[in-house]
Amino acid sequence: MILTISGIMLIFFGLVISIVFWVPRLFDKRRVREIMGKRYPLVYIVYIANGPMLILFGLLLIIWPEV
Repeated sequence: MILTISGIMLIFFGLVISIVFWVPRLFDKRRVREIMGKRYPLVYIVYIANGPMLILFGLLLIIWPEV
């Protein structure tokens, strides 16, 4: 039960991060590109680590008890 609840929370947070990252008015990529300069690709690494990976880990936690 705890793994399922944790999985649902991870999926929720991963979806929120993904939505914030891809909605233009919530996350101004142009401004971040100005601030970060050549290090701008790090933004995508942080996004992947916190968006889709949280969703994946959440799904694994939900599926794991059933296996």
